[in-house]
Amino acid sequence: MLAVFENSIGKPPEELRLPSTYSQTSKTREEIARKFQSSWPESTFYNFSNGNCMALSHENETPLHPRSIVVMDDVFSIFIGNLENICDLRRHYGLCRLTTEAMLVIEMYKVLRDRAPYPSDQVIKDFVGKFAFILFDAKYGTLFAARDRDGSVHFQLGMSADGSLVCSDDPNIISEACGRSSAVFPPGCFFKNGNGLVSFDHPFNKVRAVAHEDDDGHISVIIFKVDLYTRIPSIPRTGSSANWADTAMIGE
Repeated sequence: MLAVFENSIGKPPEELRLPSTYSQTSKTREEIARKFQSSWPESTFYNFSNGNCMALSHENETPLHPRSIVVMDDVFSIFIGNLENICDLRRHYGLCRLTTEAMLVIEMYKVLRDRAPYPSDQVIKDFVGKFAFILFDAKYGTLFAARDRDGSVHFQLGMSADGSLVCSDDPNIISEACGRSSAVFPPGCFFKNGNGLVSFDHPFNKVRAVAHEDDDGHISVIIFKVDLYTRIPSIPRTGSSANWADTAMIGE
């Protein structure tokens, strides 16, 4: 899995800039795309404007963590893993039994974007299973990513040399793309462009970055954790049912 988006769409957490002084390997969006294509030549690849892209390879796929990519009405969804309660979710959203996890994410997104502007934490916390996914609405420029509570699927995010957000389940791609300006995507959290990382179980608690130093005193690793002792006073909502980027599934 790979998703690369410029800063104006997918602004990475600012804390990822901290180790960048010591990172000499980070690359631009175009270089990252070429690297992924050369590493996984059989991958499904989608290029958007300004060098933004999403891609998925089925190489080395396992039955426990199947991968799928779906495009519906200019909404792109990559899903890795399984939802144990997908039957219940299909019934809840009125979907047929052939609806896959990647399709479910898109259909859920479209329902909430157009008809039911609920906060995203109320939706994602109903997901039971082992998963990580990325969704991009090309029409509205909405970017959304999430990982299950247990962190069952390997998933990382980082900042490239040009300040772009990079998300992938391939640690080698992340390492080459972002160097030390990367971190494990925190379990039980989602990322929304414009709002950063949010816990879907504790949406009123801030997700903080903890920096770890190497023996030379340089920041070598950033770990994002939910701060259960710090509550966000309120979560602002907007009332536009036409723009799910500010309401609905991705919340504020």
